Amino acid sequence: MLARVYSGAVLGIDSYIVEVEVDIASGLPSFSTVGLPDGAVKESRERVRAAIKNSGYSFPPEKITVNLAPADIKKEGAGFDLPISIGILAASGLVEKDKLGEYLLVGELSLDGRVKPARGLLPITLGAKKEHARGIILPVENASEAGVVEGIDVLPVRHLSEAVDFLNGERDIKPIKVDIDALFSEINRYPVDFSDVKGQELAKRALEIAAAGNHNIIMIGPPGSGKTMLAQRLPTILPPLTFEEALETTKIFSVSGILNKPLMTVRPFRSPHHTISDAGLIGGGQLPKPGEVSLAHNGVLFLDELPEFRKNVLEMLRQPIEDGRVTIARASVTLTYPSRFLLVAALNPCPCGYFGDSVHQCRCSATQIQRYRSKLSGPLLDRIDLHIDVPNVNFDDLATDRGIENSEKIRSRVMSARKVQLERFNKNRGIFCNSQMGPRLIKKFCNVDENCENLLRMAIDRLGLSARGYHRILKIARTIADLASSECIEESHLAEAIQYRTLDRDYFGQF
Repeated sequence: MLARVYSGAVLGIDSYIVEVEVDIASGLPSFSTVGLPDGAVKESRERVRAAIKNSGYSFPPEKITVNLAPADIKKEGAGFDLPISIGILAASGLVEKDKLGEYLLVGELSLDGRVKPARGLLPITLGAKKEHARGIILPVENASEAGVVEGIDVLPVRHLSEAVDFLNGERDIKPIKVDIDALFSEINRYPVDFSDVKGQELAKRALEIAAAGNHNIIMIGPPGSGKTMLAQRLPTILPPLTFEEALETTKIFSVSGILNKPLMTVRPFRSPHHTISDAGLIGGGQLPKPGEVSLAHNGVLFLDELPEFRKNVLEMLRQPIEDGRVTIARASVTLTYPSRFLLVAALNPCPCGYFGDSVHQCRCSATQIQRYRSKLSGPLLDRIDLHIDVPNVNFDDLATDRGIENSEKIRSRVMSARKVQLERFNKNRGIFCNSQMGPRLIKKFCNVDENCENLLRMAIDRLGLSARGYHRILKIARTIADLASSECIEESHLAEAIQYRTLDRDYFGQF
């Protein structure tokens, strides 16, 4: 007999429907799976056989063939255990076939028939809704994740027998609903705040500009000056995630198998160690998985001790910084993951960390400093908008609490500037902030008067800026003007933008 069950799988961060066909024919007992299954899918026959028997059902001693369509896409993961088991039981006459076409089934099975969680349930549920499925039957642990999708019944099961009883009409399963408003009510609750940071007013101003225009930023300073502390508090002043951004970010965490909440309602902050590989940072594998640049999508990617990262790893950042996405090509598949993040990098001015410090003496030779500097290429630094110095904090700043703004107050200014940018770019699809402007939009929205042109010409002559550096100064000046609620870029805005290009002034070449 033949039975047809529907399941889902992910390709990148999107899903597609998998048709699970099960045929039971007379012949010597065997169990074969076709349709480009990977090792985990091939091993499902042992889990399925044991789960069916230990759940109290008889396993057919005949020739069983399972086909996973479309057959030209490689299937991976253990999420096909549940649909394969239901298909076998349906082909054996133990499950009614009336409801099989209305629901998707996803879940891994243990040997005793318990349904275990799988990866990628949010994109699979979104795909099921798109295909007008009535509902999806999935593990209890994944129910809250899938429950954020409205317009489809999310039916959690703990055991294979529960799915069988539901499909036979012998059990009623209440669909899971998740309160989206309640999830977003905790959106601004962070364990850290900018009020914790003493001094560093210039750095805090630069981070405010970075948040307002989504500009990448690099901080240079000695050990203990507060670079990591500042970076960790940057998400607290970023605008809240929209529901669409939250869904997109959650999909990435879901397919990576590291989602620990129903919905990502706060912007992610990723801080990989400098020993990370290129595949860990950008993504990769035989079937490519998202890397840190994608896990930081719609959030912050913090690279501490930037020169300690391998040079080939850092050079791979150039495409995602510029394009907001990363494409990973393999012989069997080419996948594109979103990677629109705000890059925050930190480094010491030299290997010992005290070059240029007024208190500590630098122990590094000119050769060591030059070698340290050479790890950062010009093209990479050219893609970072803001370069700022973060010196050590003096005692007076550490001992006072006066005049320190909290994150909420800074965030309000950032959101006002972002609102101006959204209104400005409302007719430009895919452009949401100043950092995303191309040459055409820069020419349209970053006009300057004659005094500003002279100042900019002087800066370009002295700093030797590239065309990209020139455009980045204009974009930073546009953001500063937005924070000041100014329609035009003024000379003071441009002057402030120029001072945030520390590395263009040959910072490391001062020895």
